[in-house]
Amino acid sequence: MEKINAYKVFNPDMTCRGFQYEVGKEYEAKGDILICENGFHACEKLADCFNYYRFDPSNKIAEVVLSGTIIKENDKLCAQKIKIKKLISWETALTLCNSGNSNSGLSNSGHCNSGDSNSGNWNSGDSNSGDSNSGHSNSGDSNSGNSNSGDSNSGDSNSGHCNSGHWNSGDSNSGNWNSGDYNSGNWNSGNWNSGHCNSGNWNSGNRNSGHLNSNEPDKIRIFNKYTDRTEFEFPEYFYFDLTEFVSHDTATPEEKEIYKKEIEVCGGFLRTLDYKQAWQKSYNKASDEDKAKTKKLPNFDSDIFFEITGIKID
Repeated sequence: MEKINAYKVFNPDMTCRGFQYEVGKEYEAKGDILICENGFHACEKLADCFNYYRFDPSNKIAEVVLSGTIIKENDKLCAQKIKIKKLISWETALTLCNSGNSNSGLSNSGHCNSGDSNSGNWNSGDSNSGDSNSGHSNSGDSNSGNSNSGDSNSGDSNSGHCNSGHWNSGDSNSGNWNSGDYNSGNWNSGNWNSGHCNSGNWNSGNRNSGHLNSNEPDKIRIFNKYTDRTEFEFPEYFYFDLTEFVSHDTATPEEKEIYKKEIEVCGGFLRTLDYKQAWQKSYNKASDEDKAKTKKLPNFDSDIFFEITGIKID
């Protein structure tokens, strides 16, 4: 007679579907054996049991032996006879469910995961192949958002890095759908824009650079006016980040509470800076020589510069 070693999960009181079980005893079903109708159910892989039971340490888990008539359907077995061989601990169950180490979740191949189905390490979310993610379905690292293939994103569906917005293929954007970098606006292919739909840089307005042109413009607009210049020396402080990593030891008490999960997993969190706040922080760190380059830009207008950056230069 065929015998199959398998695993079965029970309620905390050792019942399953209203039937009471005891360790060491064997039970036999009467009549025809039918999946989900008549017979004793178990799985050859313990992880498969949790497709039908919650992944809950309060439940009882046992090694069982199935015999008599046995039917298999996908990951489930249904048998005429079942013997409850022995109970196993939750720590043993974690080892059997995961191929990595120190996981509290289910079906992890990495290490130190508290979520499920992770192949990376130190994830508290689910279905991550990267490391140190608190969100879900990330292939990058240190993401607190979801479905990111880049790294250090707090937004969702980013393929770039250090984005707090969503659907960005560029880097360090707090806005959405940007293919450029450091934008707080949306749909920009240029950089450092607070407006929308810009292909140029440092625009606070929208849709700058025109549409559907295949040649280069004769003149470039800067400070709302055209110039004959085609090359510019921008100050270094113009190139700033819109996000900054905050470690757990420098976070405020309020931030430690709000970003508790990110701090536990990543050691900190990604703080998004307001566009003008980022300008000001970069300007404050700049040298006097670098700041002086600002007024040398063509058509410099202190009012327009203040409108864009929040920085007043007389």
